[in-house]
Amino acid sequence: MPSWLALGDSYTIGEAVATHERWPAVLAQRLRRAGLPIGEPQIVAVTGWTTDELAQGMDAAPLAPPYALVTLQIGVNNQYRGRPAEDYRSEFAGLLARAITLAGERATRVVVASIPDWGVTRFAARQGRDGARIAAELDIYNAIAGDACRRAGVRFVDVTGISRRHPELLAEDGLHPSAAQYVLWAEAIEPGARAALRS
Repeated sequence: MPSWLALGDSYTIGEAVATHERWPAVLAQRLRRAGLPIGEPQIVAVTGWTTDELAQGMDAAPLAPPYALVTLQIGVNNQYRGRPAEDYRSEFAGLLARAITLAGERATRVVVASIPDWGVTRFAARQGRDGARIAAELDIYNAIAGDACRRAGVRFVDVTGISRRHPELLAEDGLHPSAAQYVLWAEAIEPGARAALRS
């Protein structure tokens, strides 16, 4: 059965929701219902990871390329920790190149999801965080990732807009997406995943 590697952070592992509710699990179910067999995603992700920490996690993980599908979603913790956007640019480029290699050097089998906007969450409000500043910084990060994907021929899927349109769809922690929001993410990512598996 075709294999899938899902790389990321708390959003990929579905922090604060059940295992079957995180977006890779939901997407796998949708792909199978659409007649596209796919194995359970191998997830390399930890809550709080930044780009460099994901790279280290990949170094330690038992990877088995080539994968039929590789997804990547990373960067929110870089922004949260106040790291420079230029650092993100170089580190994301390195992760994207590794993702393509893990997909058998086929960029068409890689799908990148954008960073959602945590500035609209109840957590951010409770912390007194500047939502407009968070949004602006994340827009820069997402522009960097989107540009890198376009240049590499990798599909880039926007889930940031979903997070901004549905700030009410949060888990009990008031920060991470709820199962209902992850369903919307899976719907948005599905067309790119389908195309990747058929490439």
